[in-house]
Amino acid sequence: MISLQSMACQPSCATPSRAALPMYQSLLGDPETTDPTVIKGFLEEQLEQASALPCPMPTEPAQLLQWVADNAAAVGRQYSEYLQLRHAGAPRRFFSSKAHALYFLQQVAPSKLVDGAWLFGTVRHSADWRYRGLIRTYLEELGDGDPALNHVTLYRALLAEHDCLATHELADGLYLQGAIQLALGQASDDFLPEVIGYNLGYEQLPLHLLITAFELNELGIDPYYFTLHVTIDNAGTGHAHKAVAAVLDLLPGGAGNAVFLERLRAGYNLNDLGVGSSAVIEGFNLDHEVVQMLERKRGFGQFMHSDYCRLEGKTVNEWLAQPGQCGDFLTALENKGWIKRHQDPQASRFWQMIDGPGAPMFGVFNGYELQLLKDWIAGDWVDTQSGVNNPFRARFRRREAVASIPAAGATPADSTRELIRKMSPSLHASPEGLEATRIFTQRLSEGVLSLEH
Repeated sequence: MISLQSMACQPSCATPSRAALPMYQSLLGDPETTDPTVIKGFLEEQLEQASALPCPMPTEPAQLLQWVADNAAAVGRQYSEYLQLRHAGAPRRFFSSKAHALYFLQQVAPSKLVDGAWLFGTVRHSADWRYRGLIRTYLEELGDGDPALNHVTLYRALLAEHDCLATHELADGLYLQGAIQLALGQASDDFLPEVIGYNLGYEQLPLHLLITAFELNELGIDPYYFTLHVTIDNAGTGHAHKAVAAVLDLLPGGAGNAVFLERLRAGYNLNDLGVGSSAVIEGFNLDHEVVQMLERKRGFGQFMHSDYCRLEGKTVNEWLAQPGQCGDFLTALENKGWIKRHQDPQASRFWQMIDGPGAPMFGVFNGYELQLLKDWIAGDWVDTQSGVNNPFRARFRRREAVASIPAAGATPADSTRELIRKMSPSLHASPEGLEATRIFTQRLSEGVLSLEH
């Protein structure tokens, strides 16, 4: 399951001792040149924090399967209660507006765009039956090479559809989970118990995944990326079940079990470092986001406007010339009547200038930025012309498949080592990576994989 925090543990507010973004960029951009000792040091720092957290896992491995089933049942009951409240007229629990939902998609993107990365190292062990469940989980995260099922491709398509990929650097804590996943995938042979523990925590079904999918659909955002994880991670036969099987299959036995399980629990707790999904959702403030967005745009627009119009004695260029003025600039636009809050945005001259192909400022704001401004202007206004919004109407029954790109650079003649390189987190969503995944999956099913081949 793709989550910024595991289902059962409480999120940690601990700040990582080193910045996550440089590690994230290095491991995603050029992992082969990243110093292994740096990766090891990074993971050890995170594990030191994770080890201090409480962990709800049972102490006996034999109890894991029932524990997973019980947790899934508990989440199911909580989701049923949520749906009952919504049927009774309760408002959305997570997303106050479409802009809020797009903000969430943007903020959690660093971890979504490395989906499954923690398992990358397991594909080198295809000859060992004990790794088979972990390898199958990784291949399914990659969609077995099908771009319509590859999780990273799906998430990229979702961001592109709504034009909400971040154009600025996000808070460092948002990159921490992605950096941990990439590091585990790169150093899995040295951190195998931690990889297995992390996988066990990550593949559980959290309540927030179900609610997110429901409310995205309600807001007109295709939830398929999220609903896919509801089905594929099921506790009966899916990734959650395979995660438990991996624990049991790879236990060393005897005196080695105690140390293995201690490390496994620390790996499980790695899920709780960084900024969790709930914290991202709760951290959204529409007024703040609108002002911050304009502040980021300010530097590009401070010389681009004519001096035809003055607002409270300043030209638009003067309003944009210095940082910290965008909030007052919006107030000036309201006072001038260019923005009419809590009304149909179409009634605002400012909106007419930025929305639509014929608008004088068409293209200045991306899809996410336009949605921020639209929701901020609309405020308490309700669009009654579109009819009553029914949150229980499925809006995406027929999902268009992600277009397949012709393969490039991967052929059946490639060695297994070369296929694995192309199946790395940085390459698997590319045309050559997708083709490599298809070839690897076929060889695995036929039992002809060999690192010497």
